[in-house]
Amino acid sequence: MAGVKLKNICKRYGGGDVDAVSDLSLECKDKEFFALLGPSGCGKSSTLRMIAGLEEISKGEIYIDNQVVNEVEPKDRDIAMVFETYALYPNKKVRANMAFPLRVGKKKYSDAEIKERVAKAAEILEITDFLDRYPKQLSGGQKQRVAIGRAIVREPKVFLLDEPISHLDAKLRTHMRSELKLLQRTLGTTMIYVTHDQMEAMGMADRIAIMNYGMLQQVGTPDEIFNHPANLFVAGFVGDPPMNFINCLLEVSKDNCQLINESFKIKLTQDMLDRYNKKNGNSPAKSIDVVMGVRPESFILTEKEGTENSFPAEVLVTEPLGEEMVVDVKIPENKNDLKIKVSVDRDIKAGDKIWLDLNKDKMHLFDRKTEKALLNVRRWKK
Repeated sequence: MAGVKLKNICKRYGGGDVDAVSDLSLECKDKEFFALLGPSGCGKSSTLRMIAGLEEISKGEIYIDNQVVNEVEPKDRDIAMVFETYALYPNKKVRANMAFPLRVGKKKYSDAEIKERVAKAAEILEITDFLDRYPKQLSGGQKQRVAIGRAIVREPKVFLLDEPISHLDAKLRTHMRSELKLLQRTLGTTMIYVTHDQMEAMGMADRIAIMNYGMLQQVGTPDEIFNHPANLFVAGFVGDPPMNFINCLLEVSKDNCQLINESFKIKLTQDMLDRYNKKNGNSPAKSIDVVMGVRPESFILTEKEGTENSFPAEVLVTEPLGEEMVVDVKIPENKNDLKIKVSVDRDIKAGDKIWLDLNKDKMHLFDRKTEKALLNVRRWKK
């Protein structure tokens, strides 16, 4: 197996007027499950296709197994790609579909070797009983396994997967996420997985690269991405429901720090002040326009008015979801409504006035001008 390294990659369309990917540098380690995550049109699929050799690189270098492959033909890069569409031959049985890349590839295999590789891949994917069926006789999940099996038989250095399960129903997607993660561990292979679904990336990947408008926003483990987002975009993109944002004024002095909004005044703890100073330097006394970020589960529903940091909110909508309930609320003078998570047992309905507090250790702060993180949640020592 092998790692993949991108160095200052650019991809331009429209005669150089449009940058689909701009100055992208990242590295996928050997045997790592690496996800490219971002909204539609962010450049993640273009990046994958450049790695595969299906798109020409406008600028930069791509390394596979420490070798520059810019001028190497796709068939000679020793990669296998699984597409969103199954791309199976309808007139060939499953066995023939899986064996096809071994019969037409540059390297010649005997019939015995092909039979052995197909049987091994089919066993791993639990599709042995389907080898003599045609694609039209298979379910969506079974077809996707065949497409993956066709990649496995080649035993490539790197697997590239372009939103391979996005078209499946929700229950099957959940099942396939587990299967793909187990498959990657079983094979001990390098996988680069493109998706716009944060649940897929967070649940499957060892590390995630988040992209937006062709630019890299952050690379990190799921924990780092979720708890220590680098900027407002990452913070708002990862999480369901997404993080709440509230504009505030941050007043910083030598030994005090507080957030001020029309609805509340929150004094930061000494630990938060120490972490803020460590991240941003011991700043002189000043006021900064910031965005406070709080995830829905980090709000605390208080019983009454009067606690130190509590503030009023009006209930707009309630959404019971099993044991939890998502509640849309509005606070005075805030442009955006907030979403909070509470137990479904709480007696809350539209029109109610409630009081909210928040878990300060789970609070994020972002510079309103640069949108970069000033303070993330506390990193607990294990």
